[in-house]
Amino acid sequence: MRSMKSALILFGFLLVTFCAPALGAFSTPDQWYWTIEKPSWNPPGWVFGPVWTFLYITMAVAAWLIWKNQGWSKAVGLYGIQLVFNAAWTPVFFGAHQIGWALVVIMGLWLAAMLTTVAFFRVSRCAGFLMVPYMVWLSFATILNFTLWQLNG
Repeated sequence: MRSMKSALILFGFLLVTFCAPALGAFSTPDQWYWTIEKPSWNPPGWVFGPVWTFLYITMAVAAWLIWKNQGWSKAVGLYGIQLVFNAAWTPVFFGAHQIGWALVVIMGLWLAAMLTTVAFFRVSRCAGFLMVPYMVWLSFATILNFTLWQLNG
């Protein structure tokens, strides 16, 4: 019975985590995005789907490991906060075409994700390490967002 509950909670973390991109699915790259100036190192569009899928899975597993260790804790709460920022970025950037405000959102996301990662490391090294690829990608995405803002005002 205990392993069934744990599996259901893992499924719940996966479901909630994948709600972040699902909320942004209504704000996808449109003509505006394809016409703005981008740096030469901007990844091709096909990269984002596989990368984010991998990251969302590792993030959810990390949060589940924290839950297994501590239950519903401050670290899990921080995870939820960073998911809210994560869900907010796509509609601001792609939906509203607000590169500057998207930069503000992603900086908040980066900070919330860093606090989450530190909290996860304090509880479980494995959970903390599972968040590292996300932090690397968010750092890259923040620099890219800043560059797009600089190029397109």
